Amino acid sequence: MSHPLRGRTAIVGIGNTRRWNAPDRSPFDQLQEASVLALEDSGLGLKDVDGLFCSLSTSGLPVLNVAERLGIRPRHADGTMVGGASFIFHLQSAMSALVNGLCDVALICYGSNQLTAGGKLASMPDPQPYENPYKPRYPISSYALAAARHMHEHGTTREHLADVAVAARAWAQLNPDAFMREPLTREQVLASRMVSDPLSKADCCLVTDGGAALVLTRADRARDLPRKPAYLLGTGIGISHRQISAMPDLTTTAAVESGQRAYAMAGVGPQDIQHLMLYDAFTINTLLFLEDLGFCKKGEAGPMVSSGAISPGGRLPVNTNGGGLSCNHPGMYGLFTVIEAVEQLRGQCGARQIPGVQLALAHANGGVLSSQATAIMGSEDTL
Repeated sequence: MSHPLRGRTAIVGIGNTRRWNAPDRSPFDQLQEASVLALEDSGLGLKDVDGLFCSLSTSGLPVLNVAERLGIRPRHADGTMVGGASFIFHLQSAMSALVNGLCDVALICYGSNQLTAGGKLASMPDPQPYENPYKPRYPISSYALAAARHMHEHGTTREHLADVAVAARAWAQLNPDAFMREPLTREQVLASRMVSDPLSKADCCLVTDGGAALVLTRADRARDLPRKPAYLLGTGIGISHRQISAMPDLTTTAAVESGQRAYAMAGVGPQDIQHLMLYDAFTINTLLFLEDLGFCKKGEAGPMVSSGAISPGGRLPVNTNGGGLSCNHPGMYGLFTVIEAVEQLRGQCGARQIPGVQLALAHANGGVLSSQATAIMGSEDTL
């Protein structure tokens, strides 16, 4: 018997400001523009929104601020904050709220001016007691620790990590909206300035501005709206720690749990996925999530990437917009993984379009490999 949430809701509108360097726009400006774009895309209006889901790193009371800014009075809202994975947490919450009649039209939205507000590595917002005395560079020192352990246990090399960045850049070169489109070689990544060993500057995501939004409604209504719906087939979340020193295993993330839950709800497996979006805040992320989501065995992701498997023309299209490494990364990137998956399902991706995509997976990460969230979306043929 299928899961009661499977295919009952759909993404019917997407909004992406594509303003990666916008010094005249605040986080709320970016969020508002993305929300209006998503609603226009869906054929609905602000007056229709009765479910609000949002999180901003710059706001302690995001739901209140956003509702006021947009001029809406939602009857259901969720401001869960678990870092960059927040928005797929919101997606799961919105699915349940829609199916159970708590709202009829859900808006998930985000905005950031991280680049033009300064664009530097932020100090830890909530210092962790067992790590703060050592003055780590937050968050990169934590990801570097995971990368070093993966190298130690599985023979992963800096060349493997570099090839993740190279693959992302190759996809970005097919995306006219990507922030970084210049050619990038393995040698250039390896020669890049070391930031936190073994991660260099080129192993780190971009720092950009940007805004993104999704509009969701129930599947029966979605069919009457202008855009081809992206049906939500399965979601899953996982939380394993806050500070990296409390991570149970530095080479295995809670994506194992979030992925298994999403696959179970959707009734599919990794072998069925035709398009994959992974939250690549750092190059090690892509390797960890390929393994933990079941696309290869533990320790095999490095050689898999270096074989060309995730590059344009490879057997598994990954991060086809260029990812956080080359397209954009405005602090919290999770919504953008979903937007690219929806655009691929709609066939709107131009030179980077993967032919015949009917089943796509978007995965997001938050904190320091702390929160993981997975969403599987499909076309009408997958219902």
